[in-house]
Amino acid sequence: MRMMVPSKVWRGFLSFRLGSFTVLFAGLLIFSISAAQGQNNLQYQLPPKAIVEIVDALPTPGIEISPAGGTAGKRWMLIEHFSGLPTIADLAQPELRLAGLRFNPKTDGPSRGRYDTSLELQALPNGKAMAISGLPAHAKIRFADWSPDGRKISFVNISDAQEDAGLSLWIIDAATAQARRLPGIALNGIFGSPCEWLSDSQGLVCRTIPSDRGAAPKRDEIPTGPVVQENLGRVTPGATFEDLLKNPEDEQIFDYYATSQVRLIRLDGAAKPLGKPGVFEEASPSPDAGYVLLLERHHPYTYLLPFESFPERVSVLSIKTGAAKQLADKPLEDSVPNIRDAVPVGPRDYEWRSDAASSVFWAEAGDGGDPRKDAAVRDSLFLLDPPFDAAPRKLADLPVRYRSVAWGNDHLALVEERRWKDRKRLILAVAPAAPATPVKLFEGSSEDRYNDPGQPMQHLNSAGKEVLEIQDVLDGAEIFFRGEGASPEGDKPFLSLIDAKNGKATRLWQSSAPFFELPVAVLDPYANGGPTFLMRRESQEKNPNYFIQKTGAGSPEQVTFFPNPYGSGALPKKQVLHYKRADGVDLSANLYLPPGYKPGDAPLPTLMEAYPTEYKTKSAAGQITGSPYQFAFLYWGSPVPFVTQGYAVLENAAIPIIGESNAEPNDTYVEQLVASAKAAIDEGVRLGVVDRNRVAVMGHSYGAFMTANLLAHSDLFKAGIARSGAYNRTLTPFGFQNEERTYWQAPEVYYKMSPFSFADKIKTPILLIHGEADNNSGTFPIQSERLFSALKGHGATVRFVLLPLESHGYQGRESVLHMFWEMNNWLNTYVKNPLPATTAAQH
Repeated sequence: MRMMVPSKVWRGFLSFRLGSFTVLFAGLLIFSISAAQGQNNLQYQLPPKAIVEIVDALPTPGIEISPAGGTAGKRWMLIEHFSGLPTIADLAQPELRLAGLRFNPKTDGPSRGRYDTSLELQALPNGKAMAISGLPAHAKIRFADWSPDGRKISFVNISDAQEDAGLSLWIIDAATAQARRLPGIALNGIFGSPCEWLSDSQGLVCRTIPSDRGAAPKRDEIPTGPVVQENLGRVTPGATFEDLLKNPEDEQIFDYYATSQVRLIRLDGAAKPLGKPGVFEEASPSPDAGYVLLLERHHPYTYLLPFESFPERVSVLSIKTGAAKQLADKPLEDSVPNIRDAVPVGPRDYEWRSDAASSVFWAEAGDGGDPRKDAAVRDSLFLLDPPFDAAPRKLADLPVRYRSVAWGNDHLALVEERRWKDRKRLILAVAPAAPATPVKLFEGSSEDRYNDPGQPMQHLNSAGKEVLEIQDVLDGAEIFFRGEGASPEGDKPFLSLIDAKNGKATRLWQSSAPFFELPVAVLDPYANGGPTFLMRRESQEKNPNYFIQKTGAGSPEQVTFFPNPYGSGALPKKQVLHYKRADGVDLSANLYLPPGYKPGDAPLPTLMEAYPTEYKTKSAAGQITGSPYQFAFLYWGSPVPFVTQGYAVLENAAIPIIGESNAEPNDTYVEQLVASAKAAIDEGVRLGVVDRNRVAVMGHSYGAFMTANLLAHSDLFKAGIARSGAYNRTLTPFGFQNEERTYWQAPEVYYKMSPFSFADKIKTPILLIHGEADNNSGTFPIQSERLFSALKGHGATVRFVLLPLESHGYQGRESVLHMFWEMNNWLNTYVKNPLPATTAAQH
């Protein structure tokens, strides 16, 4: 292995390559130069064995429930076994980053994310899981989907093998648990799932690679002229985005890979083209299988916004005749205000009415898309039936911004409205076949979790579309709702029925200690003794599994027996702490302690993790989130694995930022931030488990922003770890997170909230970690690069690690393990075993 010397040694600043990632270090030089050089030949490193084992644990399998009336009249579960973290070699596969998309040009599919490695089928209620045979070798399965009749499953396999690269379509027969490939079908999945079942379950509508696509365009390294953009007096504010088109060559390459031919594919492999090729973001068959709703992006493109803002042509195509009817041609959406509840002018959110044969639904703003304007009608909802050339029917006028619709039948659909300014939430019942004044079923605050009625449950109907789970009664209908059941004791999920006439709710069942139980699907709404449903149950000791519960019965029946992903070792136990901020606001945090720690043992070095949240009321800010009975899910971003290294962990410490009435939360962001952090530490010290002099703070994204601010404005911490954050808010001048004011409207807020403005005040050691390919709006790597430069320029103790190929959330196994190695070293050096101040000053 070749030894590498520092490329720069200047005023205590070291810059060197550690294998394939970049590490920059500046500060007190507690490590000697020779020690620093001893790290120079390091490549990706491993944290302690206990953390490696946590990272390598496979996720608990997922399930998909079949529609009713499947093989032998049974309901089935498709059990999906997920892959572990991909390797860095997987992330290094070809990837194009265009128009806000990331995809693999070899496969015309997703370039990132986990996939299924194997599948099983299990009949409910008491069948045994059967492995599905005939799956592709080295399977990388995505987009598994039940057919409407519940007898078949489609899925897409991703192959990057040179001789067979691409997305292939596979069909599983549930009766035989046998999979087979439909040959000769090359799918295009860069916009997501490429196929959708027809209602007859005998075919699918898919976006495929055009047969005459030809060779991909090649970039010319010699430019033919400058790239010019202009704005002629129009107001076109926008957020900051990554992976955008940059020049005409990018446009050509995007068109090449994004263009698909919509085809009707029968189960015998026969394929019929539908219409001409285009950049189709969506191709969805109608519930009666007579038409396809096409959403097509087209030129002129923009270099400032992702593809979702490109012009869009909406049309309906007849499967039988191939004739197409254009419903709308929406212009470039570059003038939408960059604030909450702002929407484009004109029709939007086209979809099929899922409970009708072939009715198209959409919403249209009555305020020009600007929520700051006074308007009696904020949105109007419309329906249009075949042959799609008459005037549309108005379903409802809404005084609050339309959020979603859930279809039931001719007499019932649920419409949800929301307004961000005051967190207003409404749920209305409407009658699609005979529109009248909507019936208000719920009105409240979207941030009031204690009084949240939940969300309506849905199931797949005979057309394979989602519709409301309804229980018909003599004088109307009741709708099944599932809620988190937030309470001062923590989340206790519930199942309820809400009367569609008046909104009266009847609680059918609720989770109770010592379990955390979540309803998944209603299996039989009319079962004797009460509705029967499938739920997921877990506890602090037991990993999640699935059970069948009858609402009128006692103990549920267990149907899956997934093993503990972390083996038989002792797991950290969660204790939910309740305490108050100095201003009286109720706060909470999840405390995890190392296995074997006993009351009375010495206080521990502590890692606190948090993510600030804005609220409009103190009462909502003080509500408890989470449950003390949930199984510890130790994912890559969690701080909890550090209990294995002897730390107490304060996870998800509440950091509410409150702006009541006309006040804006961020006007007192720093003051509330510091007060909340201090309250969490004080509570841990009061319990005798937190050593006040050995506390670190960490956060990811907005939590990293929080971390840097806490180090700039307090002396509460011995060290900080900030991952993938934004630190200079002038680089996001048209708003950030939930701040709607622009930099020019509130420059003092942007300045005071930017830790970059106070880089000269940050003297606490800080570890900066960032993904080199971060595509999250506002958190580009330059944010960490510039903060590092500012900190080193003022003599701070700082280390900056840039992870190659990683996006906003880290995925590569090597990257995640190295991240934990960096964090563990930082915590051990500056928190667990810190040098005395006099000793540090001598280095």
